[in-house]
Amino acid sequence: YQRRVRGFLQHSQENKMGEQGGDDTISLPNATNPLTDTFGVLPLIKSTTKTERQWTKVKEIDSSLVGKTVWIRARLHLSRGKGKICFLLLRQQFSTVQAVVSSEGASAEFLKFAQSIPKESIIDIQAEIVKVEKPISSTTQKDFELATKKLFVVSLAESRLPLLVDDAARPPHVAEKEGLVEVDQSTRLDNRVIDLRTPANQAIFRIQSAVGKLFREFLLGKNFIEIHTPKLIPVASEGGCNVFEVTYFEGKAYMAQSPQLYKQMAINSDFPRVFEIGPVFRAENANTARHLTEFVSLDLEMAFNEHYHEVLDLICEMFVHIFDGLNREVAAEMKSVDTQFPFEPITYLRPTLRLTFAEGIKLLKEAGVEVGEFDDLSTVQEKQLGEIVKKKYNTDFFVLDKFPLAVRPFYTMPDPADPRYSNSYDIFLRGQEIVSGAQRVHDAALLEKRVKELKIDPAGLVHYISSFQHGSFPHAGCGVGLELSLIHISEPTRLRRISY
Repeated sequence: YQRRVRGFLQHSQENKMGEQGGDDTISLPNATNPLTDTFGVLPLIKSTTKTERQWTKVKEIDSSLVGKTVWIRARLHLSRGKGKICFLLLRQQFSTVQAVVSSEGASAEFLKFAQSIPKESIIDIQAEIVKVEKPISSTTQKDFELATKKLFVVSLAESRLPLLVDDAARPPHVAEKEGLVEVDQSTRLDNRVIDLRTPANQAIFRIQSAVGKLFREFLLGKNFIEIHTPKLIPVASEGGCNVFEVTYFEGKAYMAQSPQLYKQMAINSDFPRVFEIGPVFRAENANTARHLTEFVSLDLEMAFNEHYHEVLDLICEMFVHIFDGLNREVAAEMKSVDTQFPFEPITYLRPTLRLTFAEGIKLLKEAGVEVGEFDDLSTVQEKQLGEIVKKKYNTDFFVLDKFPLAVRPFYTMPDPADPRYSNSYDIFLRGQEIVSGAQRVHDAALLEKRVKELKIDPAGLVHYISSFQHGSFPHAGCGVGLELSLIHISEPTRLRRISY
């Protein structure tokens, strides 16, 4: 019996076609009375009745449930008939369990029905939890299986799927080594609903949710308030480039590139600590691993008393909180991603390593990298610096402080000790910049001077600049690209796999 179970897990199953041959329609019997029938297709659920039935999650199955009968609703991942037994592999998100339909407890019609259900159909199963003699290697529930008593189809999937979840979930290195199908990105995106069902994708979006939760809870615990700034704005702000223009009744409007100016205006409105989690839009026609035209930005802004490092210290503390929280709260999800897209855990220091831009340039030059003293770092140079820092300091996460003023936005405060530099910083993870921030100019006259120096049209900045004319607290902040940070936390290779 155990050999038959293991044999099932080593093979994929081809669903049997119904009586209509090559048609995508499967002919399966209906359950005329779900209360007394043991199998069949249920009537469409229209919220007409309620029962006291208790439902069990696959991930919650443990030794305390052995011998008990439970109801589970799940997708049918695989099914395979072999003689007088049928094996079903059930999937709930990234949790899986094996169910068995045997002729010892089921009729020939029941067995045929179980064997004929198409993959990805949603089913209800009533079964007894059984402890297995040997671990089941291909399921997340390795020590338990389901002895099926009743089996109903809630929603029938078409027999011909445009994308097989098994193919989409296959690790790239396995596909290459064994000459198996590796689903290309175009097919994935064209069939995103099915692609998102893979265990890794299910885990990725739970990790993404955890990052947002940890970001929010940390800042709320530090007396920040959450704000929601406009995304449809009347003028192209922040210099006016790379913005989406849209029709707004008889005029024009623009999609917000970031909440930056609004965050600062909130500080001037006596909200000393604010944050936002929301979409931003960049009209950048760049097909790279670092660009999305729409992404989620985690932004914060904070008034400080004496030095912008008060804010930078808090940002570093926040990221340590996020990393610790991910290790604590979504370890299973991280493992699920690692199964398909292997990656090394993040290494980070307490306190966070902090280098000046000049020190970073020195490290690059000592390694033989050609780089200008006041040039912004290219993507290649960022990666090279990340490798150098990892080797020297054993950390994937570090801060580069005091960037050249010429490569920062107009609202960045110049360095009082050397006007060629600025009170600005980037934060790097695995050799890629994931955070950009700075002390902001909080003086209206200096802002106007900076706008003129950079030859920016001041028309779209009138309300922003005027908000500093009635007293403004010194402040600093940052923006974090959620998708970009997540790709370097779990390394699922492509940015678009992180984006919904």
